[in-house]
Amino acid sequence: MEFYKYQGTGNDFVMVDNRDLQFPKDQEIIEKLCDRRFGIGADGLILLENDEPYDFKMVYYNSDGGESTMCGNGGRCLVAFAFFLDIFEENCTFIATDGEHEAEIHNGVVKLKMIDVESILSDAEDFVLNTGSPHYVKYVEDITNYNVFAEGNKIRNSENYSENGINVNFVEKISDDEIFVRTYERGVEDETYSCGTGVTASALTFLQKGNLTSIKVKTLGGNLKVYAEKNENKFHKIWLEGPAKQVFRGKIDLI
Repeated sequence: MEFYKYQGTGNDFVMVDNRDLQFPKDQEIIEKLCDRRFGIGADGLILLENDEPYDFKMVYYNSDGGESTMCGNGGRCLVAFAFFLDIFEENCTFIATDGEHEAEIHNGVVKLKMIDVESILSDAEDFVLNTGSPHYVKYVEDITNYNVFAEGNKIRNSENYSENGINVNFVEKISDDEIFVRTYERGVEDETYSCGTGVTASALTFLQKGNLTSIKVKTLGGNLKVYAEKNENKFHKIWLEGPAKQVFRGKIDLI
């Protein structure tokens, strides 16, 4: 099987052109391909498929081989992959598990429109919201030395969230228009270098406090930017922007 490896701010994915629908959607095979010692190595695997009237369809799997909800960085990487395959020129529309998405690419930077967010719920001093995937957002200090794995694992497996799982984001304010986000991702069951839907969720909890319409976000894997417009407690016209790059391509035996 021919595959491509892409990364968006360190969040990495195996990409497969599955427009011929020949890829075996087997959890064990997908988990093996994502394994960092015995496979290609990735946070997830993404299939690009046809789905009229859209330019393409996104089918996303976590590294544990299970099909999952929307992945923001994965979506940006898939846009870059579709651009590489000459499926579109500058602007595209694709369908994912959470609905329709618009996107554009310029000089390797992908700007992806996310779904509207109707509400941000409170959990004690923390926040819970859905940006295509469910997210928990907690503000902390000294985030560089924070034990993201232990604390993220604890929240993800707590009584309220253990059944379906939840992604856990830890946020520290850098300035009035920049935050630092680190994320523990369900399905990966570890911290990743970046999480697009998590960055978006974290940015919205920050934007709800003031009048900003955009915010810069630092992650372990690089820098992103989130744009959003607020109407009361709802957010719309949400865009996630950042680099998405092809790392390498190759062929692998699926047996």
